[in-house]
Amino acid sequence: MRMNGFTGGCGKQQSSIGFASSLLLGLAILGMSAPPTKAADITGAWATDVRVCDKIFQKKGNALTLTSRSDTLGGGFIIDGNEIRGKTANCKIMNRREDGDSVYLIAACATDIMLSDVEIALKIIDKDRVARFFPGLPEVETPYYYRCPR
Repeated sequence: MRMNGFTGGCGKQQSSIGFASSLLLGLAILGMSAPPTKAADITGAWATDVRVCDKIFQKKGNALTLTSRSDTLGGGFIIDGNEIRGKTANCKIMNRREDGDSVYLIAACATDIMLSDVEIALKIIDKDRVARFFPGLPEVETPYYYRCPR
């Protein structure tokens, strides 16, 4: 006797096993075709010259800051979690997007006289070197920034 497209009780069990096998195979294929993405690590103190990191950055309590003469040595910035600290501005990262080897940040920044939203684009050169770039302005070149040793 035939019921709902199955032949007896044994047919339902075989159909369930076939469906489960197909589902597991499909999930395995999806898992292989989409490698896990790893977020770019941009945390740290970044300077234009790694040889003078100790002259650009200083510890004040538990916080790392830029020295008063950091801009005369090439400058730099600090990324710590969702914060970016520079010589003249402190920013909070509001949005982050990655596209290949580029990281795009939108940050709310405060200076002594103004609040503004800033777009920052970084190209990851390697794990300890980034370059800032300006989308739409390829002719504007910026120096590389090197991650200072911790």
